[in-house]
Amino acid sequence: MVQGCENAVARPTLRRAPRVSYRNADPEAVLHEPGTLAVFGFGAGATRSADPRWLGVDLECFDAPAPLEIWQVNGPVTHGRAGELRWSAGDGWLFAAIELDERAHDGTRGASAAAYAALCAFLATRGERHVQRIWNYLGAINLGEGDNERYKQFCDGRVEGMGGFFADGFPAATAIGHHAGEARLQVYLLAGDQPGLRVENPRQVSAWHYPRQYGRTTPRFARAMALPAQDALAISGTAAVVGHASAHQDDLQAQLDETLTNLEALLASAGMKAGFDTQSPLKAYVRHPTDAPHVRDFLQHRLPGVPVLLLHGDICRQELLVELDGWRYA
Repeated sequence: MVQGCENAVARPTLRRAPRVSYRNADPEAVLHEPGTLAVFGFGAGATRSADPRWLGVDLECFDAPAPLEIWQVNGPVTHGRAGELRWSAGDGWLFAAIELDERAHDGTRGASAAAYAALCAFLATRGERHVQRIWNYLGAINLGEGDNERYKQFCDGRVEGMGGFFADGFPAATAIGHHAGEARLQVYLLAGDQPGLRVENPRQVSAWHYPRQYGRTTPRFARAMALPAQDALAISGTAAVVGHASAHQDDLQAQLDETLTNLEALLASAGMKAGFDTQSPLKAYVRHPTDAPHVRDFLQHRLPGVPVLLLHGDICRQELLVELDGWRYA
């Protein structure tokens, strides 16, 4: 024993972030690669697999063929199912997903509550219980008026299902509307055995502090999450919101500019250098298909070489035309 170190406490090794990439490949071949934690296909034409690590996401891609999104970790991966939930785990990381038919749960609020209750109950049994990032995809997200809007109903159910699980703070998150059928809800997440660091955007009001005009229940998510080793930033859905208000209604170009300004503010808040690179994949959710070529050209010009998955998705506010999320590796 080294003198003077008798009372030293060994610190746990910080987990290296999973690597997220986009690739045109055969899903079964990727699932057989060492360290594959999850594989995502996009749209109705995506190849299906019975492997619990596979998820067909109900968002159509504007590029054909649509690439796969692949999560990989440094170590062997186990996987299984628990009721309606599928999961995989390896190297201290956990993927979990659930898909529900809202008609079996008395609508959007009930399905959202059931999905989050199931996920939180499962996480409570796992060492990898620190949720870093959640994705939520639901149909007709903007349908309904006032508090009856489906997104607001989703927010109500999400909080009900969470219970006290996120008492220490909320993870990064995205909520987007798909066009695969109103009744289908998809929720999936990345969790780890060590906590990350929540990051807020100084240009925006924290989502859980939004005023009453945005619903009975405020959205519960952090703007980003720095993963435990500080080697990656998981970025929540980011749009042209300044303070708590949507900016540049009906102006796609201005919304894109504002969104990139918000992304740069997040990087600065996380202590990361400006800009994105070829190893930092992003998703762009575009409300109107006719806007997709402009969004693609804009991102290729402003973020040259950055992998971008261009998807048809409705933003949680009707006036917003585009939203970005993704990963920034240190």
